[in-house]
Amino acid sequence: MRYLPHTEQDIQAMLKVVGVDSLAGLFATIPKDCWRTEPLDLPKPMSEWELNHHMDTLAADMAATPEHKVYLGAGSYDHYIPETIRQLILRGEFFTAYTPYQPEISQGTLQAIYEYQTLVTALLGMDVANASMYDGASGLAEALLMSIRVSRRKKVAVSTAINPLYREVVKTYLAPTGYEIIELPYGADGRTDLSGLANLEELAGVAVQSPNFFGCVEDLKTLAAKVHTDPKPLFIVAFSEPLAYGLLKSPGSLGADVACGEGQSFGIPRSYGGPGLGMLAATKKCLRSMPGRLIGQTVDQDGKRGFVLTLATREQHIRREKATSNICSNQGLCATMSAMYMASLGGTGIRKLARLNHDKAQYLKNGLAGAGIKSPFTAPTFNEFVATFPDGFDTTYRQLLEKKIVAGVPLGPWYPDLAGSYLLCATETASKEDLDELIKEVQS
Repeated sequence: MRYLPHTEQDIQAMLKVVGVDSLAGLFATIPKDCWRTEPLDLPKPMSEWELNHHMDTLAADMAATPEHKVYLGAGSYDHYIPETIRQLILRGEFFTAYTPYQPEISQGTLQAIYEYQTLVTALLGMDVANASMYDGASGLAEALLMSIRVSRRKKVAVSTAINPLYREVVKTYLAPTGYEIIELPYGADGRTDLSGLANLEELAGVAVQSPNFFGCVEDLKTLAAKVHTDPKPLFIVAFSEPLAYGLLKSPGSLGADVACGEGQSFGIPRSYGGPGLGMLAATKKCLRSMPGRLIGQTVDQDGKRGFVLTLATREQHIRREKATSNICSNQGLCATMSAMYMASLGGTGIRKLARLNHDKAQYLKNGLAGAGIKSPFTAPTFNEFVATFPDGFDTTYRQLLEKKIVAGVPLGPWYPDLAGSYLLCATETASKEDLDELIKEVQS
């Protein structure tokens, strides 16, 4: 049964207020050629068993591990997830808890988020982290908007070595605002080239990614020094593989004002593309301009430790014109999973795992180079890298798919100058035998 509380009189009264004659008038701005004029052609209903079989059939068409050997990264990474996380996250206190609007009865949820924020700031070397964003792409877009609020300037610079999907989200966010986006090229080494960047006094923020989309580790210290020759622009470091900071120096220690990106690697299954986790951390000067919510620690009237929703910047909580974001919630469950992951591994475990990821990818990179397949870039890489294959490799690529091997992501659709190059990734889930098999197959 559908519950429709509005009477026809209610509907007409509301339409009169907004100035349209009918419900269809609410959609008048949508071009008519985008309207569906006929019913959806949906299949007949299925029984539970038929539906299960249908879903299994669809899933069988996907090249997923462990049946396939998948060397894809590009923003989503295959890592082992400790069994402790799978068990703990199913506890009702975590799995069914929602937004902590009532702190007095949400202490568990608030503490979990507080612990997540603490671990994120330690990993990224920043002063403060929010309770999480929707995903890495929205985290970058919100960071750039934050730079505009902080500096009161209307132009941002974004590296073309940032994940292309992140950049598309940034364009979508900023398109209605009139703010200008300047694209920064990448150099022959695969790193962002700031040599042509002038007029820093016009910029609100400069965003790079490290490791960037090509897997190359950016020289963040040098980039930060260049950006900070003007005091106003925020230096924003994005990432799609936070595990890298178990091995590399943190963005904060190298001069970043904001660090943001995707946290899927930390205990969250790939799940055919989602959900993800947007991490966002910053220095203290950005605290009052950060999007989302921040959880803080305090004491109650008896002196006992408690947790509170310290800052909530959406328009529901404060005056609309004072809101710094329209982000409605945080990825609470995913943030909790990532906090469990970081706590389970600890600093030593994350460092060891990061080293293993680096070494696996380097082994594959060296093996391919020995077979005459080299990277066009010279910068050091983390757990993924670009390899340029000889003409006709697309045929070999399809043959490898038939052998249940997915040999990377073709870069031509995003970077025409890199047609024939592929982005390959190897994490701790790839065995030496798997890597040797791929090296052997591409030679044959």
